[in-house]
Amino acid sequence: MARSQWGTRAGFILAAVGSAVGLGNIWRFPYVAYENGGGAFFIPYLFALLTAGIPILIMEFTLGHRFRGSAPLTFFRFEGKKAEWLGWWQILVSFVISTYYAVIIAWSMRYTLFSFNLGWGEDTQAFLFGDFLQLAETPGEVGGIVWGVFIPLVLVWIISLGILLAGVQKGIELANRIFIPTLVVIFLIIVIRAVTLPGAGAGLTAFFEPNFEEIMNPTVWVAAYGHIFFSLSIAFAIMITYSSYLPKKSDITNNAFITGFANSSFELLAGIGVFAALGYMAVQSGVDVSEVATAGVGLAFVVFPQIINEFPGLNGLFGALFFLSLTLAGLTSLISITETYVAGFSEKFGTSRRKAVAIAGGLAAVISILFSTNGGLYFLDVTDYFINQFGIALIGLIEVVLVAWAFRKLSDLQGHANLVSDIRLGNWWKICLSVVTPIVLGYMMFGLFTENLLQQFDTETGNYEGYTNSFIFWSGWLVAIGALVLGIIFSLGKWHRDHAEFTEE
Repeated sequence: MARSQWGTRAGFILAAVGSAVGLGNIWRFPYVAYENGGGAFFIPYLFALLTAGIPILIMEFTLGHRFRGSAPLTFFRFEGKKAEWLGWWQILVSFVISTYYAVIIAWSMRYTLFSFNLGWGEDTQAFLFGDFLQLAETPGEVGGIVWGVFIPLVLVWIISLGILLAGVQKGIELANRIFIPTLVVIFLIIVIRAVTLPGAGAGLTAFFEPNFEEIMNPTVWVAAYGHIFFSLSIAFAIMITYSSYLPKKSDITNNAFITGFANSSFELLAGIGVFAALGYMAVQSGVDVSEVATAGVGLAFVVFPQIINEFPGLNGLFGALFFLSLTLAGLTSLISITETYVAGFSEKFGTSRRKAVAIAGGLAAVISILFSTNGGLYFLDVTDYFINQFGIALIGLIEVVLVAWAFRKLSDLQGHANLVSDIRLGNWWKICLSVVTPIVLGYMMFGLFTENLLQQFDTETGNYEGYTNSFIFWSGWLVAIGALVLGIIFSLGKWHRDHAEFTEE
């Protein structure tokens, strides 16, 4: 059976960029840059992009393009059973991420509507945790369904699974052709308006002013590599799956550079918009920018509504555009994340795409209901922390070490990429993947494991975010370890006969 393909090169690039550009670009990158040297952070950031981000993108594009399969099938065709488990591990981590990522998109949808009449009121923090999320008092307590979150969550899954049902060209490619240009236009409007606000200059100065002393701090370089790694959707199984739909004649290295720099350009745009708005808020409140700068849920759903409350003229429209941009960025990423396990499930068991979407996507949608309950934010917070830190980063480290050192296949992949690409890979690519990336990611993982093991025995402050040991164990470590164990179990099964044999052309 002929494999689905992208209709155009632009369609693939928009889909890859759509996957990379997500909520983290808007609510994580600006704060990471600000906290790690401001303008000076762009030096390690660019270095990390060129020595880890784009090299790994090229590797994953090459793997998918050469072996023509989802991540598990690609690794199975690459090195058999001894590599297949890695693909399933990636897919199961993506599966977990999709279950709570959809809920954050649902929040963004609802806040888009709240924007028109400033429905969050004056105390935006109390509204988020009390009125909107109806957060339980005790971590680990599930409670009942919060219907204000559940209803938009259903809509998020209807849109995402509906697009996936339509296929690669008529679904994913078409959606990204609409969503990504719309997202860029909306965010440009936000940025233009934000930089014209009183106090915007103070925010931009805080964002761009370089602190070159921070360049010598190893944690700043680790932060740069860590952010690049999470930002580009590498080790999620996404880029392997997406590149498997490329035509045989595809410029792999050029595609990787375009995707990497397009993602970074949007992050820079997001940083300008966010810090211009934070500068306005700081001036209005008579405080320093450092006192209003934050990241994540707090930035998007507490600080930005506060900014919108004080916004001069058409504040409802500005708020709606901001939360609509979060919704679009989230949807393009959720679609790509879900496609990884839809493709893997379909190929492993020989089911139709429609059945794979219904079963795998439907299961993710059902599990995501947990995050729309009274205790949903606690589960989301812990699951996100552990699955990202001990899922994605660890998978990336193991993937690079296996390909470069255990299987020693970098030269083979380099030859394939050079055969189809205008930009030829040299020794720099192999050095980055075999030396630079393993050292940096290894250092990151050692620090994370050490920090979290120490927290386990800290009886005074407790674990991550001060949660109890039992809650952390069952909600955090169990999910992270479970994804690996299930990945190994899935790899033990036989492939459907249509995919068991593969001959490179």
